[in-house]
Parts: sequence; structure tokens; C-alpha cells
Amino acid sequence: MFYWFLKLVALGPVLRVVFRPRSDGAENVPAEGPAILASNHLSYADWLFTPLVIPRRVSYVAKSEYFTGRGVKGRLQRTFFSGAGQIPIDRSGANAAEGALTSAKAVLGRGELFGIFPEGTRSHDGRLYRGKVGVARLALETGVPVIPVAVIDTDTVAPPGKKFGRMARPTVRFGAPLDFSRYEGMSGDRYILRSVTDEIMYAIMELSGQEYVDVYASRAKADAKKSDAPEADRGAPEDRKAS
Repeated sequence: MFYWFLKLVALGPVLRVVFRPRSDGAENVPAEGPAILASNHLSYADWLFTPLVIPRRVSYVAKSEYFTGRGVKGRLQRTFFSGAGQIPIDRSGANAAEGALTSAKAVLGRGELFGIFPEGTRSHDGRLYRGKVGVARLALETGVPVIPVAVIDTDTVAPPGKKFGRMARPTVRFGAPLDFSRYEGMSGDRYILRSVTDEIMYAIMELSGQEYVDVYASRAKADAKKSDAPEADRGAPEDRKAS
């Protein structure tokens, strides 16, 4: 109930009036039945705008910190994210990927839409990074179609590292569903998982027009931080050679 209250009464109308988001290819999202929405990830606002432009509910996994805060702020945050359809997941543990997969299967098992960001984290520079194979495992183990999604200009509205950006009109593009039934029973083959993931990322790249980088986003972020750090923080050249 709270999800639909936010979408139809409280938050949704405000976002529609202020940002006037556009959609393209929304007819590719099935009117009923399970499907995976695999999207690029430019901003923390991505999970707001994608469900806004289609009539169906979309569930995502969210970091557990959003659900464990204390005090008034913690309670409000927990109420908002749980009511908005977010599923808590501990990303720090060794079983984080399995927990996310289990949660996703439960959503799809109910015949609903599950949203996933294969890059695993937001792009820090607007480029599209290598996808993690969890999306492929989910597709092969459930047999549901994958709909590639591209969000555009959400990083202008809410840039990484900032709460607010500049006014823009975000666009959400939905591609044709991808069917991987030809790989049924092969979810344990890492080469197949990589091939399926790369096919999904290529479809997202075509929709978004982003430059693709065959490196994980988390690694690219870490490398960017190192290159931006002062020389003293990175260590003298002799120290780096010795290490």
C-alpha cells in the first residue's frame, strides 16, 4: 500500500511535475508475469525514475544500512525504503550475492518485476562498466526474460557524491526482452554466465549510448581515487617500487 501511495499520491506526482521524465519502449515491459529489468546505474535516483514511467511495481535490492539506522532518521529511512519495495541485502558478507539471488527469485516467483544494476555500483564518470554475472545466473535459474534498460540524465539530476544536481529531463529506455532459454541448465558454466552478461551489457550500451569499459566499476572507482590522491598519500616512487 505504501509503495502505491508513494508512486501515485505522494512522491510520483511531484517527480512527474518537476522533472517530466520521458520513456521509450515501455511496451517492451510485459503487462503481467515476471521479468528482470537490467539497467545501467548513473545515480541513486535511477530506482525512482524507472518504476515511475511504467504502471507495474518494480523491486530492487538495497544495502542493509538503509534498514538498520537508529533514531527518528533511521525509522523514517527504514519505513521509506521497505515501503518503496526495496529489499535489504548485506553487501559486505561472503554470502551477499546468494542473498540477493534468493530475494530476487522470491520476487520473480510472485510474478513481479525485479530491477537489477549489473554493474553493482554507480558509474563515477558516466561510462558503462563490466557487468557482474549475477544477472545471468538469475535469468538462467528462473527462466524469465531480461529487459535491458537505459537511464539517461539521472546523473545530472542527482550526480554521484552529491544530493542535488541540475535540472534535467531524465529518459528511461526499455529494450526488447532477451530470451536465454537456449542456455537452460547451464547456470553453472562460468563461460556461459559471462557470455550472457556481456550480451545484456551490450544491449544496455546500445540503448544508453555510453562508452563501454571492460572493467568492473568498483575497480575503476578505486583506481580513480588512487590517481586523484596526493603523492604523499600514494607513497613515494621508491616506496611503490619496493612494494
